[in-house]
Amino acid sequence: MAAPSENMLDFETELNEMSGGAFTQNHLQIIQNLTKAFREQDFRANAEKTVFQNLVKVLTQLSDEIRALDQQSPAAESMRLRLQLTAECFRSQRNAAVQCARNQCLMRDLGFIPVSLTVLEALPGLQVENAAWPIEALRCGIQFLGNLAVGNQVCKDDIWKHCFPRLFFATQRPADHGRRRPRSSMVSTLLDGTSAACVQNREHQELAMRVISLCQRQPELDWAVLIVTQHFLKSSALVETMFVGLEHQERVTLLELITAQLGEEEEGAVEGCRVPPRLARFLASHFQERCKVVLSLASQSAPDEEALTVMRLLDLLCEMTSDHKKLMFLQDHPDLLETTVELLREVHAVGKASRNVFTVVQDFSAGGAGPASHPAVSFKAHLVRLIGNLCHAHTDNQNKVREMDGLALILDNCNIDSNNPFISQWAVFAIRILLEHNRENQEMVRALERRGVADDSSLRDMGFRLEERDGTLLLKPLRRDH
Repeated sequence: MAAPSENMLDFETELNEMSGGAFTQNHLQIIQNLTKAFREQDFRANAEKTVFQNLVKVLTQLSDEIRALDQQSPAAESMRLRLQLTAECFRSQRNAAVQCARNQCLMRDLGFIPVSLTVLEALPGLQVENAAWPIEALRCGIQFLGNLAVGNQVCKDDIWKHCFPRLFFATQRPADHGRRRPRSSMVSTLLDGTSAACVQNREHQELAMRVISLCQRQPELDWAVLIVTQHFLKSSALVETMFVGLEHQERVTLLELITAQLGEEEEGAVEGCRVPPRLARFLASHFQERCKVVLSLASQSAPDEEALTVMRLLDLLCEMTSDHKKLMFLQDHPDLLETTVELLREVHAVGKASRNVFTVVQDFSAGGAGPASHPAVSFKAHLVRLIGNLCHAHTDNQNKVREMDGLALILDNCNIDSNNPFISQWAVFAIRILLEHNRENQEMVRALERRGVADDSSLRDMGFRLEERDGTLLLKPLRRDH
């Protein structure tokens, strides 16, 4: 192989001759040779500035001709050659940027970023005989921008300034699986570090909401999910803004992604908590403000979309208060426990007042399980679960439930209910927590039992019994001979 200096002179001459004239297949071979040369570390490190100057001239000419030819409905061969040359230019630029801060900065200073953006924005709208031609150029261009940003904050900031959200919106249109991964890599690279702060302005908030919308409409797009979970969730302010602006179905998707992050933490996939405390407080407050809309489901055949959001939010609150130590401050979130107990009381009363989705049903046959597919199924069970979580090892909350007459309410939900699978188990769990080391609550349950307000027949059906020992009321497993 010839020495880098010899190759450099050849490329300088050949690239200089290319610009300004008509492109040919021979020119494509020149760029392909340059792409191969940039794979060599020595060549990359010693590439002359004139090589890049001539290369950006070629890319600029291709940009102008592609836009002009598209308006004139050119022959297929003319467009194909230019798109092949464009893709190869991007490959050369991509290779030149690999682990070479000098070349990254040089290409930035020579204007490669705005020229590349102009080309990439034009590619998705091209009407060509073979859709694969512009897609390949698009894929290589995105890879180039990704490589240009890696490890180079100056280039990263400049790409962000020029390209987002314009490039994301422009390249979102074609349904091409091949460019998803490189776009994911580029977006993740740009969002990493200080660039994430740029998402706080209004234009970039729109970008973030479009990513959430993609997650909702196309859940198979793993790159979109990763961008949300690895970057957007780090900013409580961004998520709060998005949550307010999203449609209810998209809010549900966002809540599901947050819940999935908590699940990963339980499996030890990450250290710490990926849900910031500020975000947890915001979600708890939103639940308190909007939770009563669920009551409308008692008189509706089709679920209200906002009610669906509230139900998914309740699921998330249950997960956040399930021994995630950094989120257990929610036990002291103002009025969250009171709101939850009061909502359980209202839902329970609505279920008793008329037959609806909140009514206790003990028919598990196929014919009797009509509402089982209703989204409100298990809502009461999750309210009971949240009450138990908020009272765990928390005397003030245990007392608060007693003061709100919540003990009898929870005991009244110990019955098996096909509309709320496992509600009896969650009720036993909550009662155990409420009685633990709390003599006042134990006395209250004892008094309820003596007055007949609450008996332990439901508990016995489940294999538990109330036992008084040394003046203390205990929840004990029922022996088989009882």
